[in-house]
Amino acid sequence: MQAYLDCNATTQPLPEVVDAMASCMRERWANPSSVHRAGVEARHAMELAREQVASLLGCTPRAVTFTSGGTEAAQRVILGAIAARPGRPALATSALEHSAVRELAQSLEARGTAVHWLRHRPDGVIDLDALDELLRAHGRSISVLSLMWANNETGVIQPIAEVAARCRAADIVLHTDAVQWVGREPVEWSALGIDALTCSAHKLHGPKGVGAIAMRPGAAIESILPGGPQELGRRAGTENVAGIVGFGVAAQAARAWLAQCTPAAPCRTLITALERAIVATVPGAIVNAAGSPRLWNTSSIAFPGLEAEAILLLLSERGVAASAGAACSSGSLEPSPVLRAMGLPDPVAHGTIRLSVSRLTTADELDHATRVIPECIAKLQRSGMPR
Repeated sequence: MQAYLDCNATTQPLPEVVDAMASCMRERWANPSSVHRAGVEARHAMELAREQVASLLGCTPRAVTFTSGGTEAAQRVILGAIAARPGRPALATSALEHSAVRELAQSLEARGTAVHWLRHRPDGVIDLDALDELLRAHGRSISVLSLMWANNETGVIQPIAEVAARCRAADIVLHTDAVQWVGREPVEWSALGIDALTCSAHKLHGPKGVGAIAMRPGAAIESILPGGPQELGRRAGTENVAGIVGFGVAAQAARAWLAQCTPAAPCRTLITALERAIVATVPGAIVNAAGSPRLWNTSSIAFPGLEAEAILLLLSERGVAASAGAACSSGSLEPSPVLRAMGLPDPVAHGTIRLSVSRLTTADELDHATRVIPECIAKLQRSGMPR
């Protein structure tokens, strides 16, 4: 029995996604910028996908720009917002962001850009009172505020609508990294009041190597990749048509699932049941951010005194795939910067693993994990393998 519980790292492409991409590569492989019939057919396939992604996001197709993935999308928005307003050169973001944003901010800061690191509560939720203080003191110098909607490691959900209202009042571009949110929860684009949202196809059963930016018309975000007219002049370079088509099919499937899914749907209860079973059977196990609003598919569980890498290796041998946090950090012996920023003690951060499911995860997979995880933890504790 295998249990794949690493869906925040990537999800299995749907069969219809694979079929659509294969068909596209066989029959619509022409350059979509070409004016001949083959190019026009490729363009039509890509524009249908743009409509499908826009429908999932609740925006117009013209608001959608395709990119090579979530990292490029987020960085393009942040750098483009800073470039668009040279008189407001500062950036505001959180230490709890995905490395795509956090490390960009650190790099900009090292080169002299003013970066304001948002304060958060111990549970990982942004401190809105502290944000109000920051905007009163420095709002006129900040061009863009970047805050992820749902954390990729803990699942903690940020109050994006409340932050958006504050950014609008201060005339600050708000970007939200919605990579873990899109396809798992509805997006009310018009109600949110955000300026730019970024997402990635492979987190919602689409292909790797393609992402998207949804941008509010008139948002102060400059194109930072000149060199061609592609993507309405926002991003030069020949588009990945097959990947974009696969993204569209995945977006259409996610939209259909969200339309018929309820908060009580079986997949939405899997992680809660798994957490309860682990806490009940493993002495000392801690669910990180347990009291925070969290995405239904994500659990960050600590086994203090153990090393996450040892846990993951043993789980893998027993058919359970999990991670120690962001897949981008795989192989690092250092605890997650997100967990450290939340103030977790090193023994807790070192012993934390992430379990994440998707709408395709089965009850059998979770039953297997419920049996295997306590057994593996007990084995490591008996063997005396502290970090």
